[in-house]
Amino acid sequence: MQDRIRLPFRFEPRLLQKDLSTLEKSSSEWIDHFVKQNYEGSWSIIPLRGPKGAEHPILMAYSDPTCKDFADTPFVAKCPYFQEVINTFKCKVESVRLMKLSAGSEIKEHTDYDLSFEDGTVRIHVPIVTHDKVAFYLNQQRVIMQAGECWYLKLSDPHRVINNGPDRVHMVLDMKVNDWLKGIFEGATTQV
Repeated sequence: MQDRIRLPFRFEPRLLQKDLSTLEKSSSEWIDHFVKQNYEGSWSIIPLRGPKGAEHPILMAYSDPTCKDFADTPFVAKCPYFQEVINTFKCKVESVRLMKLSAGSEIKEHTDYDLSFEDGTVRIHVPIVTHDKVAFYLNQQRVIMQAGECWYLKLSDPHRVINNGPDRVHMVLDMKVNDWLKGIFEGATTQV
């Protein structure tokens, strides 16, 4: 399995950005990412799906590897296109977060254990706001992702991001591999 695959989904950047704008107008409370040793600058989250029963946004945003039950957060109710994107995936979708890397910030090289197709849980990135000054590196090779594309990245491998331009926002979805998702991966012809 490749460490990066552009999946055969294309989402409308304008509609993604419209839902993002709706959220930012009604809740400007981005939550700082918890693992502060992994970044410099500002890396923040709005949870769209998280542990079932979590009521505080910080608990909604926490990607607990032991959690088995997940539910949409109140934030996603305001965003019909985000709901449509999430519902595209016919597998168990666990956590879904908007992740903003602010201008001039950097995510240091790290690995996210057990986030690989082979381990049964994948992390999918859907860029919402991006630009050519974002440099995402996976296994020391740059991955260029455009707004609206859908990418599998094997994040159990070393990766890092440098943002030398304006804010970058991705929707990040963690999901369980099932037969439907296996078929999508097998049919993906664009491997970059």
